[in-house]
Amino acid sequence: MTPNAASAPSRRNFLASTAVVTAALAGGMPLLAACGSGQESRKEGTTSGKAARKILPAFTASNVVTPDIPAKNGSAAGFTRPIDTATLKTSVPKALGSGGKLTVMSPLWGTPPANDNAYYTAMNKGIGVRITWQNQDGNVYDEKLGAVLASSDIPDVVVVPGWNLTGRIPGAVTAKFADLGPYLSGDKVKDYPNLAAVPSDAWQRAIFGGKLRAVPMPASYVTNIAPFYRKDLFAKKGYQLPTSADEFLSWAKEATDAKNKVWACDDLKWTAFNMFGVLSGSDKALAWNLDGGKLVYRAETDAYLEALEWTRKLYAAGVVHPDAKAVKGDASNRFTAGQVLVFNGDLSYWYGSTAEQRTQKTDFEMAAFDIFGADGGDPTLWAVQPANIFTFVSKKATPTKVKDFLALADYCAAPYGTKERMLADYGVEGTDYTVKDGLPTKTTQGTNEVNGAYNYPGYPAPFLAHPDLPEIAKLQVEWQQRMGAFTKKSSFYGLTVTEPTRWTNLSDDFEQLEDDIVRGRKKIADMQSAVTAWRGKGGDGLRAWYQKLLDDNGSAG
Repeated sequence: MTPNAASAPSRRNFLASTAVVTAALAGGMPLLAACGSGQESRKEGTTSGKAARKILPAFTASNVVTPDIPAKNGSAAGFTRPIDTATLKTSVPKALGSGGKLTVMSPLWGTPPANDNAYYTAMNKGIGVRITWQNQDGNVYDEKLGAVLASSDIPDVVVVPGWNLTGRIPGAVTAKFADLGPYLSGDKVKDYPNLAAVPSDAWQRAIFGGKLRAVPMPASYVTNIAPFYRKDLFAKKGYQLPTSADEFLSWAKEATDAKNKVWACDDLKWTAFNMFGVLSGSDKALAWNLDGGKLVYRAETDAYLEALEWTRKLYAAGVVHPDAKAVKGDASNRFTAGQVLVFNGDLSYWYGSTAEQRTQKTDFEMAAFDIFGADGGDPTLWAVQPANIFTFVSKKATPTKVKDFLALADYCAAPYGTKERMLADYGVEGTDYTVKDGLPTKTTQGTNEVNGAYNYPGYPAPFLAHPDLPEIAKLQVEWQQRMGAFTKKSSFYGLTVTEPTRWTNLSDDFEQLEDDIVRGRKKIADMQSAVTAWRGKGGDGLRAWYQKLLDDNGSAG
């Protein structure tokens, strides 16, 4: 993280993880009669349609700050002007908290700061709540989360990443966290204007066990996996961007120079899935879609096999870095070192890598090429979920504590360009950061203490802003908007679905088999056999279960 960056390194880890980890997401009221008689006892299924509309907060767009680039086609909004601390707006005129105390459990990557640091103290004053953070190692957060939820000693507030909602955790969510509907449903959310501006499809994802149990962290629904290329090296070599799968393979063979330790690309499986129009694999429910009147699973499609075969050809041609084949090292490091010319990763790498490299190489330039259809035509892209991080409040919390939690969430959901967002992202001016020519620069203390903790309990509608590299924010948003124009929403987009436990691990072996196939250790026929076995072991039963969800409640739309 550079000194000029806002406090989002942990969020970057969250987003990157969604691209790597296929997680069983929790929540929702089941639609099968056998699941139980009361909503509180129901632990599988989903909630959509009329039932969801009765629960969701009423959306009221924020007009506090106008973005330089409005959101379009599912993109984030963009901000490209310098920050003028003298003209920052106010979105929380007075502290909404009662002055009481809350304990908050959250993942953290790095060393937890002391709870009495200047940043935490200033945030707590603005919110009107004294917060004690129980920061946990983000790398093993699922283990700690499971243990805490299995106990009777649950913190007042708990942050839960969607990919941690596996095993027994979904049941614990329904059993141990409060219903926020009495405080937020419909016009009640207007008591918290910043939360009212959170998009409805993000709130839809916060319905667990038939009730609104969480504050979601909104995200763009456009794929977050971008195919990056070394624009500076392309220009030096005179390369033109390929526009089809065949063109890419031909270019890759030309560009690879193994003797000089340069390979055309790293593993491009994720980009291949996008090029060939494969349903999203970032969420179990998104892997299903109604096609020609029948629900189809992503692994059953020709596009899925074609994407694997194309990726296998890249490996077979020797154009993929050998460390990618061995699954070792960091693809982004190989990219910035010039050992690979193309790699796919989270969109956040565009800023992070550029900011880091320009302190060392002034001519470093990376970009993301537009995803093309495999045949050279327009791509068919599939939306990812519009929220995948949730914050809950204990069912044992008093009404005062619940309101204090919502005061915390509302403050943290302040939009970019406000005093509250500036404090949340950069900390205390003069202590955590300084400003020169509109550029906030973190001090050593700010880098160590302003660590993203206050992003998790609440967050505004998606935005991108990099005061030190505003051109990157512009490029990121414009890429999202172009890709968003080709993005479709599959049948279970926006829904939080809990599959029956008997089928929870049914698809677990597919990802390893994918990796074995593209690296030449297995064949496409092995995947076809695996899909046939999957159907017999429960895939067809799971299909019927998902079909009943649609028949009974319809899609989120």
